[in-house]
Amino acid sequence: MPVEIGQVAPDFTLHSDAGETVTLQELRGSPVVLAFFPAAFTGVCEQELCTLRDSMAAFNDLGATVLGISVDSRFSNAAFAKQLGLEFSILSDYSRSTVDAYGIRFHDLAGMDGYDTANRAVFVVDSQGTVTWSWIADHPGNEPPYEEVKSAIAAL
Repeated sequence: MPVEIGQVAPDFTLHSDAGETVTLQELRGSPVVLAFFPAAFTGVCEQELCTLRDSMAAFNDLGATVLGISVDSRFSNAAFAKQLGLEFSILSDYSRSTVDAYGIRFHDLAGMDGYDTANRAVFVVDSQGTVTWSWIADHPGNEPPYEEVKSAIAAL
């Protein structure tokens, strides 16, 4: 089951594209946007992360931390982040433990047996660590409602 609004966001410690470890618990005190995406270097994922990148001024004005999360290695994520000029961290959930904790594992992406990824999903976590808004794609090819993400942060 996916994490629901009102639940405490499952904690995680993941490697960033810069090789640092990021722990959700340590980000308490300010809102966090968790943007799960299926795979680096794919069209819809590139569009999503570029849209988030282009919205960073709004997220910064609202005091929010944006984190992208995929099952790709931190090395792939680093190359992807560099190519896109991202100003936020991309975290590697290569063990898929965070994807499972949030209930958003997508099995056999693109028909590749055994290639399980994150479904495209966005969770807004408030400063106390509670999920206050979520969106999970019906299909990983769908993009999130970006204005609703910003509105959810602004409402905190």
